[in-house]
Amino acid sequence: LLIYVLSSSMSKSKITLSHAARKAIDLEAKYGAMNYAPLPVVLARGKGVHVWDVDDNQYLDMLSAYSAVNQGHCHPRLLKVLKEQSERLTLTSRAFHNDMLGRYEEFMSKKFGYNRILPMNTGVEACDTAVKLARRWAYDVKGVPENTARVVFANNNFWGRSLAAISASNDPSSRNGFGPFMPGFDLIKYNDVAALKKVVKNPEVAAFMVEPIQGEAGVVVPDPGYLQEVSQICKDNNVLFITDEVQTGLGRTGELLCHYDEGVRPDIVVLGKALSGGIMPVSAVLADDEIMLTVKPGEHGSTYGGNPLADALAMEAITVLEEEDMIQNSAIMGELFRKGLKSIDSPYIECVRGKGLFTAMVITPRKSRTAYDLCLSLMKKGLLAKQTQTHIIRFAPPLVINHEQIEHAVDLIGQALKEY
Repeated sequence: LLIYVLSSSMSKSKITLSHAARKAIDLEAKYGAMNYAPLPVVLARGKGVHVWDVDDNQYLDMLSAYSAVNQGHCHPRLLKVLKEQSERLTLTSRAFHNDMLGRYEEFMSKKFGYNRILPMNTGVEACDTAVKLARRWAYDVKGVPENTARVVFANNNFWGRSLAAISASNDPSSRNGFGPFMPGFDLIKYNDVAALKKVVKNPEVAAFMVEPIQGEAGVVVPDPGYLQEVSQICKDNNVLFITDEVQTGLGRTGELLCHYDEGVRPDIVVLGKALSGGIMPVSAVLADDEIMLTVKPGEHGSTYGGNPLADALAMEAITVLEEEDMIQNSAIMGELFRKGLKSIDSPYIECVRGKGLFTAMVITPRKSRTAYDLCLSLMKKGLLAKQTQTHIIRFAPPLVINHEQIEHAVDLIGQALKEY
């Protein structure tokens, strides 16, 4: 056995690793870009809510690859579709038609109630696409002078780390050292309708893009009615309302889409992550003709966007969520989980918040110990979660989690807090 010393600005913890785990981590350290600081666990397989490391230790996955594995690890129906479609046709590019894309586009259009879909791969690509569509709509439909359109975002948003995404961010760790930034972006306070009313008075504003619940910021839930007010403000000022549902969508918050809870219909909806059940990158942008048809052939696209394998997986991924009652389970188990967390008697829990199986536990930093240290303790006990910010742990298990597993998770978290 070897000792792995994890060093960061937050903590130093000694973790005992096997030879197999040490070898895997060393290979990453030697040959990979050092742009992540993962927990020192090396996973080798998964099934449902559980994952196993290279030494066959079992863990309860309470992160779901940042909500990409909503359907559970290696769901058999998704693996069946993966096998069948991959043996038939995987990629054609958009130079040619394929027999799956039209079926997928019809499925998505009817499922979510929009005229059209633009298929992409990653969440950041889809968000970037939404911003491009908003700008083009502003010039072609709203009549904004060329190259002057502005798009508004909320402080502490997160939709990726591309140049456009970090230009729309106020996160120093994403921005520092990567300027100059893309112009035409404005930031306002999240959950602040007065700030939105003020900024959209500028006739050059094309759109407001917002997460229904802010994920990376720490599962920040806005006031009831916030999205309704946002929708109305945007309508009143001829500004597009865009919801980034990449992380909150597809059952995560107990609704098929998080914004359904407030009965709003955004002008553009962005989906990703769980759209493939965690098997491959699949994302999508939904909008009506007035917006989507402003983009002409050759003006936007992706080699892999809309590939037949992604099309088949996405349709099955959504069907599985609905047919296996995962969305309802998310709502029920989420309430149970937060109730359990709130029942833990610990001076270090500042608050618990969330919706569905999207939960944050805000903890009080203790001397040199932070949420990262608590995640390490949970890992040793067989539960995987990851901190966001310095003092928040985000819990987002697969939507197939059951009552017994929720109670087990609460018990492990309570034990870790006693040792914190």
